[in-house]
Amino acid sequence: MDDQEQRAGRPRRHTRPPGMDDATVEALGLLSEALETTERARGRLYDFHQLTGGADRVVGEAVRALRAAGHHEQADLVEREVRGADVLPGMWTFEIVETYDDGYHRRFTEVERQVREALAGDRDHIAEAEMKQRRETS
Repeated sequence: MDDQEQRAGRPRRHTRPPGMDDATVEALGLLSEALETTERARGRLYDFHQLTGGADRVVGEAVRALRAAGHHEQADLVEREVRGADVLPGMWTFEIVETYDDGYHRRFTEVERQVREALAGDRDHIAEAEMKQRRETS
């Protein structure tokens, strides 16, 4: 650690490189915040995937219960139209998650890394570390 980093009490990876201006720190902070938001969205997709799968398992139980109660026509309708059905054309929920992960999320993660490395090297969370420092010293 150099003297500035030691005084700031932050590891090197969280300090701004020499010459980096406030506007760049802000821009990188915004890009990081946006990426973090996509992580939350990704989690919601996994929630969607698991909740929909759980609902489909219960639909199977409902079909069996309808049949047991003698409602074969309604059981056939639920089984034909809902049980195991695509949630989007040609896709089950796991395929939606995979498409998001392999496309938008992977691309965003890679672009954020490229921008951060180009502007800050191996450093990240500079804006957050500086906010922490300001709050701890005020």
